[in-house]
Amino acid sequence: MNGSQDRDTPWRVHGVSVEGYRHRRSGVPCQDACEHRVVGPVTVLAVADGAGSRPRSDEGSKFAVRLAMDHFGRRAGALAALPGAKVRDALRETFLEVRQAFREHTGADAPDFATTLTVVVLAPEWIGQVSVGDGFVVLRAGTEDGVRQYHLLPQPAAVSEYSNETVFLTSNDAPDWVYDSCVKDPGVDGVLLSTDGLAQAALSRGPGGGTIPHTAFVEAVLRSLDAPGPVTDNAHDALAALLRSDRLTALNADDKTLLRAVRRGRS
Repeated sequence: MNGSQDRDTPWRVHGVSVEGYRHRRSGVPCQDACEHRVVGPVTVLAVADGAGSRPRSDEGSKFAVRLAMDHFGRRAGALAALPGAKVRDALRETFLEVRQAFREHTGADAPDFATTLTVVVLAPEWIGQVSVGDGFVVLRAGTEDGVRQYHLLPQPAAVSEYSNETVFLTSNDAPDWVYDSCVKDPGVDGVLLSTDGLAQAALSRGPGGGTIPHTAFVEAVLRSLDAPGPVTDNAHDALAALLRSDRLTALNADDKTLLRAVRRGRS
């Protein structure tokens, strides 16, 4: 997705995936992907990060977000109507349908298409997240002493204490590592999804040693989408240039994806 938005919907959405420095240097295509779809009052967002060591992971990430749009989009109305207590089970069930469709389509070659996948559903009464792998989601919600607050949605435990391994949609044990959460907070007016290529820029260590949003970065990229009107080509190019910048490349040379949504009329 090179960036888009939908008029007359609750959310203004824009995203971009760019190849990292190593891939630019070697001519390898970007192995990240992102998509969004609006179905009535529901907006579905997804980001995916193809495994760098797998030969067709760039196709895998694109296929994963496309399947997410199809399956979550098809069930959007039913999901939005669910009471809060049943949302997480429904998100997980739909996510596993995406995984099954992915594996059925790729067959014995599924490992060649290995990718992570993070999906967020923005419904009128709640925001749901379901994922496998190391993508992350940050919410902008409320203020404290006039300062906007940012919250990292819970993430699954690391696969290993001693490595940076992750789980992929194609992994045999992926169902055991699917993570879901649901937030009911009318104060949420901004959402950021990303793959792990932006973790060093968008996240930091908190006072207690836990991971928290890096406020300055998240605030800047969400604030730039707050202005009403369509996302211009210049704005899209500026975000892509930021993700390719020397400053962010020095933090992480991997492919990078940033998918952001802000609620209309809340800036």
